[in-house]
Amino acid sequence: MSIVDRLAAARGELPCDLALRNARLVNVISGEIYPSDIAVHDRHVVGLGDGYEGAREVDLAGKFVTPGLIDAHVHIESSLVTPPEFARAVLPHGVTTVITDPHEIANVLGMEGIHYMLEQAKGGQLNIFVMASSCVPATHMETAGAQLEASDLAPLLSHAWVPGLAELMNYPGVALGDEGMLDKLTLFKDRVLDGHAPAMTGKLLNAYAAAGVQSEHECTTVEEAREKLRLGLTIFIREGSTTRNLLPLLPLITAENHSAICFCTDDRAPADLIDEGSIDFMLRQAVAAGIDPVMAIRMGSYNTARHFGLRKYGAVTPGRYADLLVVPDLYDFHAQQVYRGGELVAEDGRMASNRPPARKIDLPSTVNIRGDSLDFTIPARGEKIRVIGKVLDQVYTQHLVERARIVAGCAVSDTERDILKFAMIERHHASGKIGLGFIKGFGLQQGAIAGTVAHDHHNLAVIGVDDSSMRAAALALEKLGGGLVAAEGERILASLPLPVAGLLSEAPIEQVRADYATMTRAAQLLGSPLPDPFMVMSFMGLEVIPRLKLTDHGLVDVERFEVVDLFLK
Repeated sequence: MSIVDRLAAARGELPCDLALRNARLVNVISGEIYPSDIAVHDRHVVGLGDGYEGAREVDLAGKFVTPGLIDAHVHIESSLVTPPEFARAVLPHGVTTVITDPHEIANVLGMEGIHYMLEQAKGGQLNIFVMASSCVPATHMETAGAQLEASDLAPLLSHAWVPGLAELMNYPGVALGDEGMLDKLTLFKDRVLDGHAPAMTGKLLNAYAAAGVQSEHECTTVEEAREKLRLGLTIFIREGSTTRNLLPLLPLITAENHSAICFCTDDRAPADLIDEGSIDFMLRQAVAAGIDPVMAIRMGSYNTARHFGLRKYGAVTPGRYADLLVVPDLYDFHAQQVYRGGELVAEDGRMASNRPPARKIDLPSTVNIRGDSLDFTIPARGEKIRVIGKVLDQVYTQHLVERARIVAGCAVSDTERDILKFAMIERHHASGKIGLGFIKGFGLQQGAIAGTVAHDHHNLAVIGVDDSSMRAAALALEKLGGGLVAAEGERILASLPLPVAGLLSEAPIEQVRADYATMTRAAQLLGSPLPDPFMVMSFMGLEVIPRLKLTDHGLVDVERFEVVDLFLK
């Protein structure tokens, strides 16, 4: 078909492919809800109003029709499954388009990882736009599996599904004019430039915005979000599995400013994607808290399409793709039917049809550690130590100072005070490098938990009570080729293999969800009170989120942006 056919169908001279009768259209551009038929032809909306004939006709009996939802910023890798399985999770919830940053797999495999995500997205039922990862590695204070410079990213400029440069996580580097960061900004100067500047304020924030950055998804308070909004940054309000920022930030939203606000999930675990949903979950929460439904839908669709320059997405008007949701109740937002390009892809919470699986792509082994170098001993060099303090429902941490528990001249875990040994093992190049520290808030009473999901370098993280359990967990992950493990002594209590870059499983998301629940129960049997200790652990090495983190280089004081000693003099 061609635009000639679409125009003929729009004029009513040709029966359209699909006519949706008796809808109540939520028009996110005019801000109205009104009765209308909707004519769809050749994947596009071609007409609104009466008088269209369709080869297929569906009477919606007064149900609402909204645009398909758009996630402004998500790491598909956090779902622990490949893009086709991720699509199966979010499409029934009404998400028809996502903007993903593949910097998790890029930090492991470089450009090969980005191309893997693009290839996996091809021909699928979910629109997946892939941003060019800007920070591989995130900073100089970690060892990643690859390093991407502006010259490496340049070929992505011509890719139709790459709208811009992904979150600029090295925010001090951007604000201070780091040459490598400025090269990437210059390369993508005419594209979308996504931000990432947690707790940044004042003149440095002005410099960050002046560099051309256009958005921010790391806000945790209204005051922080308002300062960034006033500087022209589009605010992506986030509701992930660990980062629950929606309800604290809802007071920011007004009728006057909501056009500069979008919704995103960032990182969501399989159970949350399946049970709670994605952007639809945010809509339900926002409306329940008093946000006007049309405003909420606009922030979950049209605003995001406009921000990324996706002119054919985000609204139900002639000329745009027919990504549509049929919703019985705007105050309890659940998509009864989901259309992508006029094709029914999900109905009543289930996929309506199954596409052939994506082509299998072989990737190299990515878990390379030296078993003979797994020494977690920490000789005492003082009585006071820096300790990472976990914060509830956030990925930022406290920078604590605690008295070390010293046994036989070595600092060890102290379960009575919930101070546990934490190791970050370089797993890309078998260098033998290990960062060692202590962390508070995980509650283990015995054993250890470990994983090769550790943002953003994705080295091998292990938290434990004793060195033998930590060693057993790390060696088990090497044997698996990556994943998650819980161990007690030499015994492996549970494991979840993630053979794709140590990050993803090719199994159905339902199976991964069940295996992940088994992992969580194993960690809780070891004493952890956390509802999702593995997701929390995965962020404890992210040295671009304040305040104290651990990489294979050692403890990082994020506010000083430097590696610091575990022991205080």
